[in-house]
Amino acid sequence: MSRQKLLLQIIWVTLVTLPLVGCGPSEAERHFNQGVIYSQQGQPEIAIDEFDQAIALDPQYANAYYNRGLVYANRGDFKQAIDEYDQAITLDPQLVFAYNNRGNVYINLGDYNSAIANYDYAISLNSRLAVAYNNRGFVYASLGDLDEAIADYDQAIALNSRYTFAFYNRGLASANLREIEEAIDDFDQAIALDPEHAEAYFNRWLAYADKGDRDGVIADYDSAIADYERARELGLEPSAQDAVEALLEELKQ
Repeated sequence: MSRQKLLLQIIWVTLVTLPLVGCGPSEAERHFNQGVIYSQQGQPEIAIDEFDQAIALDPQYANAYYNRGLVYANRGDFKQAIDEYDQAITLDPQLVFAYNNRGNVYINLGDYNSAIANYDYAISLNSRLAVAYNNRGFVYASLGDLDEAIADYDQAIALNSRYTFAFYNRGLASANLREIEEAIDDFDQAIALDPEHAEAYFNRWLAYADKGDRDGVIADYDSAIADYERARELGLEPSAQDAVEALLEELKQ
């Protein structure tokens, strides 16, 4: 009784900030820092203006392009985000997080080959970058190559044993391979690390429902319903709630 799983999760590497130093910041750095603050406060237009000013004062400011790219990406302006990451990488080819985030943008543009190429290069620069393995695993899973996806999630978890998203994504991949017990174990771990992870509760619920025949579903019914109720409390999306209600009706028949 296979069910639709909620979306896999990719991870953005967040804003670059300046380290504290003995002397005061330059004018470009001051605008850069203001851009970071406004970004964190949810004011993207003002943040972009501050990064604009930082770049006008210092056109070689790779991190300002990087941060401006992240703001554009968060707004859904993916083509502009690509331009920003391209410029950041041109100025600093070792800016590993820019490759990761550019890979994420390519995912949103549906260009999976370019996404993989960016994650590959990020990993070549830093083989311990767990986020790049997780995100590359997302692409492989989206392409249906679940074994490759799980290998990447395994590596991400080996590098970071508290990587909630990698456990969650590996759970989804295992569920789609019909490795239900492994999936439940991973959702258990994701929930232990993040008790507010609504999608993990919901997909564990589906894993219980997918364990086999009707008798098997009913055997885990109490656990499954508890997961669903917890996911709903945490703000499960309406479309997922509709799917659950349909499954509940089916079980009653």
